[in-house]
Amino acid sequence: MCNFSFLKKHDQYNSFSGACIEAEKSLLVSYATTAILSRRALELAVKWVFGNDGELKAPYQDNLSSLIHDYNFRNIIDIKLFPLLKYIVQLGNSAVHTNRAITKEQAVLSLENLYKFIAWLDYCYSDELNEASFDESLLYDSEQHKKTRKELKDLYERLGSKDKKLEEVIKENKELRKQFTAKRTENKEQREFNVEQLSEFKTRKMYIDLELQLSGWKIGKDCEEEVEVKGMPNEQEIGFADYVLFGKNGKPLAVVEAKKTCVDPRVGKQQAKLYADCLEKQYGRRPLIFYTNGFEYCLWDDRSYPERQVLGIFTKEELEWTIFKRTNKKSLDIVYTDDKIIDREYQKRAVQAVCDTLEKGHRKSLSHGDRFWEDKNGYFNF
Repeated sequence: MCNFSFLKKHDQYNSFSGACIEAEKSLLVSYATTAILSRRALELAVKWVFGNDGELKAPYQDNLSSLIHDYNFRNIIDIKLFPLLKYIVQLGNSAVHTNRAITKEQAVLSLENLYKFIAWLDYCYSDELNEASFDESLLYDSEQHKKTRKELKDLYERLGSKDKKLEEVIKENKELRKQFTAKRTENKEQREFNVEQLSEFKTRKMYIDLELQLSGWKIGKDCEEEVEVKGMPNEQEIGFADYVLFGKNGKPLAVVEAKKTCVDPRVGKQQAKLYADCLEKQYGRRPLIFYTNGFEYCLWDDRSYPERQVLGIFTKEELEWTIFKRTNKKSLDIVYTDDKIIDREYQKRAVQAVCDTLEKGHRKSLSHGDRFWEDKNGYFNF
């Protein structure tokens, strides 16, 4: 018995059921293998959805990342599922392309996330609903066997080379696509599907740690956890920042506040600001502020711009560059223009108005239908 055994009852899932079962069994081989096979099983399952649901069309690229980011796909899945799928992809990529060890906890979470997606798929498209939850006690376990990076990459490429192109799958299932779309619509009306939330600790250790590692941060070296800061507004005057990211000179580049997945990451905004205040007093430099629930990431450069949602944690080079721009930017209160380029008064007023808007912290400005923005080198494009 394994968590994915119920799939054997449904012939319609044959294209990915075996891959799911093999991913779970691979815990006997290595945790990195589990990460790779979970990613492959997810890819086959996502392609099954694209191939069988009439509301979906093959995007320009049919790789897994393109498929899960497809607007129509994200529109039909439960919104809480997307970060789970992203985790499976990221962990699989890490196993193939980096030398970082995959832990048992990471491999198991990847399997659990895969199971939740398969459970959603079953909830949408099956006649007989499987209501069992993921059972960790069913998992195989063993001491981790080492596999070289080349062996894992070869495994990944060998398995992928056997897959059909998505366009072929769609053509083969032309008659069934309308039926499955109708079944999904009907099942969503008659059934209930809930995605179980994670605790704050598990969120931080499983999702955020992986995000940091993929962005090049080394936990315990240039990324420190539970960093004690002094000067907090409490009786002890002490607090503990979840993560602090340090630059090459040993000064903090950013502070990261983590909240559990069911909480809006902005709940940690004020707490992160207090940590940044303390770190600025200690090191003489204002760090950037991130706050996240492991699924959504917000960046706040409170000396320059309002908060904004970002895709993830920045690399060290990106943070260094952002702070360099903040430190060396010049005021836009007075702008000098070249009369050879702009010689009319209304044009000069328009340029000054845009610069005033940027000076106030807005990242974009619109004038006469043309967008003005700052490029990566700090120059304004008109």
